[in-house]
Amino acid sequence: MVTKGTTRSRKDLEFAILDSARACVDAKGFDEVTIDDVCEHAGVSRATLYRVFPGGRDVLFEALRVRGLEEFFTVLRANVEGAHSLEGLLTRCVVVATTELKHDEQLAVMLATSPGETLGDLTVNGMSRIVRVATDFFVPLVKEFVSEDEARVIVELMVRLVISFFLAPSPTFDCTNEHQVQSFIRAYVPHTTSHNQRSRS
Repeated sequence: MVTKGTTRSRKDLEFAILDSARACVDAKGFDEVTIDDVCEHAGVSRATLYRVFPGGRDVLFEALRVRGLEEFFTVLRANVEGAHSLEGLLTRCVVVATTELKHDEQLAVMLATSPGETLGDLTVNGMSRIVRVATDFFVPLVKEFVSEDEARVIVELMVRLVISFFLAPSPTFDCTNEHQVQSFIRAYVPHTTSHNQRSRS
């Protein structure tokens, strides 16, 4: 919690408010959290919160969602960097991403306490956000093997694949099974066989 009256940078305030918003959401769910809840937890005034997040609740929660995605994709990228083939890169992305989602306790709590809001964030309301952040993180890796336009299409395809199978698991296809994922990517994703090694020297 922030002590009122403490002089800090805007970035420090932003981090502190986002941390408090996350704590409040974890405790109550998105639907029940108010600006006053976040202010009380962070120890800041409403005026300070609105100065840091103009637009209030909607802007704050959008920033919170984006930060959560950035944290998720940072972990994911650290686990897939250094792949020597497009097939290997995409296989690892799907397997690690699905595994991380399955073991994300915070996400499990949100699906249990605020299923409507959370499912919306993963589908209709949030898909463009997820694709945008994933694109920022992974297009630079994928375009080592294909053009940037092709990389963008492939990243979006992988995002939609992982989320679909996470939310509605298949009895016959397991996105955490490296062999199954590799076979799928080899058969259905363009360029994985023709661009099997790094394009750069």
